[in-house]
Amino acid sequence: MGYADRFVADGTVEPCGYRQVFPVAASGVSIGEGRVALIQALIQNVRWRDDGVDPTAAVGHVLHAGESMWYTGNLRAIRFIEVASGAEVNIAVYK
Repeated sequence: MGYADRFVADGTVEPCGYRQVFPVAASGVSIGEGRVALIQALIQNVRWRDDGVDPTAAVGHVLHAGESMWYTGNLRAIRFIEVASGAEVNIAVYK
């Protein structure tokens, strides 16, 4: 069971944005306003942090290629970096 199987909404969510990040460098992702995001890593693993600090290829939470996660934290603070060259991150935002 992946992270995408565990999200429980407290009501209906409405799509309000989408962003594809490629290549993935350690930077914040401007994805607009929203309260929840579905984040998917493709091709290579990525690392992420949501405390406003850039992750590195060795430090941060790992999101494995092919996996998705629901994120309900501060969308302006989350940052990603590829663990190996060629990673892609797709982000769908909902309000």
